[in-house]
Amino acid sequence: MAKKEESSKTILERVYSIPLRMETLKVPPFKKANKAAKTVREFISKHMKSDDVSLGKYLNLKIWKHGAKNPPHHVKVNAAKDDKGRVFVELVGAPKEEPKVEEKKKRAKKEEKVVKEAEFTEKPGEKLEKAAEETKEEKAKEAKKIEKEEIKELHKEHPKAHAPKMPAKPKLQESRPTAPRSV
Repeated sequence: MAKKEESSKTILERVYSIPLRMETLKVPPFKKANKAAKTVREFISKHMKSDDVSLGKYLNLKIWKHGAKNPPHHVKVNAAKDDKGRVFVELVGAPKEEPKVEEKKKRAKKEEKVVKEAEFTEKPGEKLEKAAEETKEEKAKEAKKIEKEEIKELHKEHPKAHAPKMPAKPKLQESRPTAPRSV
């Protein structure tokens, strides 16, 4: 039998307000957001006593919101440390999301279950082939609908006949006054 992986449990959870301004002033403007992200990692690793720090999606978006040259001066974050020593840092008020590694494992388990069910219910691969054919047909229908809509939009936007060109105006040369001749 396969071993069941235990989900990591949160040991420590804290809220920090991290000052970023003094660190971002030390670097050139185009590196400020990068330095802000590094500063968050350094701050959290120092205070949570762990080198394995991962920043959340919403925290990263907050840091990069106004581009690389203008990160925020302060960031308020939730830091959660699990029993394995990993620290996950996310913006305060952001929706809870689990790290991507665990999501991939869950998806893989679901796919294995579907394959096993297909093996016991029907001939090997028959159910998967039917599902694949159905999805291909649905995608083809959706693509046709989208293509028809795009063609209609193009016809609406572009008139069949273009406006006639305006005739070119003749260029008039201004005559310059000449200097009076000496007699």
